[in-house]
Amino acid sequence: MAEEIKSLDQLNEAVSGEASVLVDLDAPREPVRDEFGRSYATGKRKDAVARVWIKPGSGKVTVNGKEMRAYFARPVLQMILRQPFQVAGVVDQFDVQATVKGGGLSGQAGAVKHGISKALQLYDPALRGALKAAGFLTRDSRVVERKKFGRRKARRSFQFSKR
Repeated sequence: MAEEIKSLDQLNEAVSGEASVLVDLDAPREPVRDEFGRSYATGKRKDAVARVWIKPGSGKVTVNGKEMRAYFARPVLQMILRQPFQVAGVVDQFDVQATVKGGGLSGQAGAVKHGISKALQLYDPALRGALKAAGFLTRDSRVVERKKFGRRKARRSFQFSKR
């Protein structure tokens, strides 16, 4: 075990010795890509988990082996998936392949959006500012409240009968 520090001078020496080991926080971020030139990220929303790979391309989005328009039929859900590209200003420049499990369609669309945002930021760190300002890199932690015993739903009680 390390020796015990008993004075402020010893603490100063220990910290200054470790300072050289610490990572430089002002260094620019490096792009994270695999051998195929793709960036990978995991997005989450409600109970849905999306694994997302992006690579330069023509803007084709594939979700669970289907085209985006076939998987997310509602225009609102398609708009949710396009938001990160519009905010970053890279519309139709990346191909997306995503696999989603759990939750409903709305949660899955949010999970894919979160994954796309994180993958874009890893592919090109310069896009991080715009995506973070729009709030796309933050996981929406709201989930359904559990049902309580003695109640009809999470908060709804059974109807009260006076007689």
